[in-house]
Amino acid sequence: MDELGARAAALVARRPRDARLRRVGTSRAGTPLWLLSVGHGSRQALVVAGPHANEPVGGATVLRLAERALADPGIGEGADVTWNLLLCLDPDGSRRNEGWLAGPYTLGQYFRNFFRPGFLEQPEWLPDGAAAAALPETRALLDLQDELRPFLQCSLHGVDVGGGFVELTRDLPGLAQRVAHTAARLGIPRELGAYDTLYWPGLGPAVYRIPPPRRGDLAAAITEAAVESTWFHPHRHGTVTAVVEAPMWGADAVADGSAPADRDAVLRTVSRTLRHDTRLLERLLARIRPHLADVPDAARLLAPVDDYLLVCPGLADAWDPDTDDGAAHLLPPLTAAHLAALRIAGRRLALRTAGLLHQLVRTAGDDPAGVLPDLDRLIEEWCADYRDGLGARWIPVARQAEYQTRVVLAAFALAGRYARACSRSGEPGWGPQAAVPIPLE
Repeated sequence: MDELGARAAALVARRPRDARLRRVGTSRAGTPLWLLSVGHGSRQALVVAGPHANEPVGGATVLRLAERALADPGIGEGADVTWNLLLCLDPDGSRRNEGWLAGPYTLGQYFRNFFRPGFLEQPEWLPDGAAAAALPETRALLDLQDELRPFLQCSLHGVDVGGGFVELTRDLPGLAQRVAHTAARLGIPRELGAYDTLYWPGLGPAVYRIPPPRRGDLAAAITEAAVESTWFHPHRHGTVTAVVEAPMWGADAVADGSAPADRDAVLRTVSRTLRHDTRLLERLLARIRPHLADVPDAARLLAPVDDYLLVCPGLADAWDPDTDDGAAHLLPPLTAAHLAALRIAGRRLALRTAGLLHQLVRTAGDDPAGVLPDLDRLIEEWCADYRDGLGARWIPVARQAEYQTRVVLAAFALAGRYARACSRSGEPGWGPQAAVPIPLE
């Protein structure tokens, strides 16, 4: 976090006429929320880095975008645009991940130092609506959206294991082809059956349409982002939001769009594995919990643990073709990529929980429940499944950031072309009474 702020300040010092840095809010712990603005155009683009604490690539991406906008008039001064780059939406949570940011970049190092706050403390979600948003980080972003009324908002996310994909609040025809080209050039697998978008419509390979928010229970919201969010809040201003996901560890299996040989057999294995892993973790948590009364900040680490253990049984049932309620029969048609994504997702829930429990025990000081050997064994075993069973490989940070930068710039180009087409034709564009988007290709 310190390096990110220092690099942004150095850029402003180097180009003071073209770049500004201003404080747009303060985190719960008192950390400034910094907005780096580049250019003086009338059109506003907003890019949000660090909405999830364990997904740091967006910080590198916004600095790269700032340098590109300063160097290339086609996306900067000559495009009548101001790039507004929020350096990090959750700086407090991001600091908690600094234990793995310096490397070595191994799955075990990552999960043992993983942190992501509980669902209700993640600043992009609005489970009770914008008016009731309580987190200062959330309020700062909502105020910024209403101030800028951006034609494009990009939310920068990272996939720990899997591939790259994009989620859109409005269609940008042609984006799927640009994502495919960028991914191929940089050796990034595309996620053709992303777990996050399992029930969402596709707009093209690795590009998905975010459905309008709907009310649901907390477990559904945690797993499907089914509640209101800062992705949709600026919809009223005609904004298109692109959620750009870049993988840290790539797995080619998520790019396999072929039909699976035995869908139900894979679903049975994934669901039964998740139930088994959940029972193991629940027993370990029961051993640990009595020793946490005097552990500093235990509640902050327990909140996501409780979230993960809350949703695991329901997900296992939803994926199991043999459950009594037949929930698995409601699944959409599944490719091999979908099944790989579900396998990764089940393991991710278990590994995140184990990593958070590992931190709780380390914080307690002397492993009073004697669970560290068990946790270490499970983390190593489950990471090996990612590495050896799915071929997960580290993608260098520079390549992650370049991929994300190019996808943001592709979305920017397409959104700008659409806005200009609307202006020429007299169409109302993406406002509340918008017509169907004009094809761009």
